[in-house]
Amino acid sequence: MTGPGETERDHSRNRRWLLRHGALALSFILGLRPARSAERVGSVEDVTGEAFAELESVRRTLDRAAPVFLSEEVETGVTSRLAMRLGRDTTVRLGEQARLKIDRFLVNAGGEMTLLSGPLLFDGKPRRAGVQIRSPFALIAVRGTRFFAGPSNDRFGVFVARGSVAVTSAGQQVILRQGEGTDIASPGAPPTPVKRWAPERVRAALASVS
Repeated sequence: MTGPGETERDHSRNRRWLLRHGALALSFILGLRPARSAERVGSVEDVTGEAFAELESVRRTLDRAAPVFLSEEVETGVTSRLAMRLGRDTTVRLGEQARLKIDRFLVNAGGEMTLLSGPLLFDGKPRRAGVQIRSPFALIAVRGTRFFAGPSNDRFGVFVARGSVAVTSAGQQVILRQGEGTDIASPGAPPTPVKRWAPERVRAALASVS
């Protein structure tokens, strides 16, 4: 038979358990809220291997048709590939060990992204306001084009398959048009003079994101 003193101790233990675990549950729920309330800007079209998205310390695995949210950092694993559709007419493909943050994206206007590492292939229709892609190597300004940016021949390369882009680094800018590319040897270095890339190099660059 349970006495009054023991019953009170049980109630006290229950209150402490609820307070402790309730606080943990609340923290978990609050941690999920930013990802759920963030603005959706696109979705995953295809994924090979592993891909993840992280926003405010909340990390999730990306599968086919998974949503992509503004301000998320998207990441791919080793030997992985990821294709995302942003808005109605922009596709972004990432190769292995790539990291991309979607800083700003407007469906019918422009946007800003940060390529932190790895290869990227951007494919978008012309728009009034362009898209800017920042990286530790260069700023890439584009209005509508298909271009590659990322590791190529042991340096950071940018190649335009369609349209044109402006590449700015170390206070210097080059304009690339279809079939042309440039290299940046290291962060803070200027872009090399514009030249046409050899077919073998183009194939290798595109293969790294497909």
